[in-house]
Amino acid sequence: MSKITSPLPRPTLEELKAERKRIRYRDKYKVVLRSTIYSLVVVAAVAVLVATLWLPVLQIYGASMAPTLDEGEIVVSVKGADFDSGDLIAFYIGNNLLIKRCIAGPGQWVNLDEEGNVYVDGELLEEPYLTEKALGECNIELPYQVPENRYFVMGDHRLSSVDSRNTTVGCIPKEQIVGKVVYRVWPLKAFGPLPE
Repeated sequence: MSKITSPLPRPTLEELKAERKRIRYRDKYKVVLRSTIYSLVVVAAVAVLVATLWLPVLQIYGASMAPTLDEGEIVVSVKGADFDSGDLIAFYIGNNLLIKRCIAGPGQWVNLDEEGNVYVDGELLEEPYLTEKALGECNIELPYQVPENRYFVMGDHRLSSVDSRNTTVGCIPKEQIVGKVVYRVWPLKAFGPLPE
């Protein structure tokens, strides 16, 4: 004896419309989601490219640039070719990335006295960014002429900074310079351009 099964109930017109609407919404959601993900990937790739090639973002470690820059702050540098006295520059020494202040460029003469006053080409360098001066760790023969394609740099915390006054660091070759530090982005209370 075979059973007769009743046919499945046919959906109503309202149920068909609701199902069609649900499928369209699902398909539209997938397209929007895919588009959003692609956009985010492109924006992230462009941000990484810009940060790597033109605007490196750096975090401060140590106190050699205090009080101008404190440990933990995050700054942005701009790649460039020319640096003036007083500019903050980021550069590589071995595998370490350091930030110091450019004091003198290629061919210029640098001299320091016992009180920590800096002279470039015989002229006293005005340094309003310093809170105290010191001769610091200096083992070079003064006056000192900066070699070609190199820069003489010093930290703002002159007593503890190891910089071009010491042969451990010496003058920085142009090709090791990452760029000029121009903007502080963290902490938010100090957000803005760095004073020159």
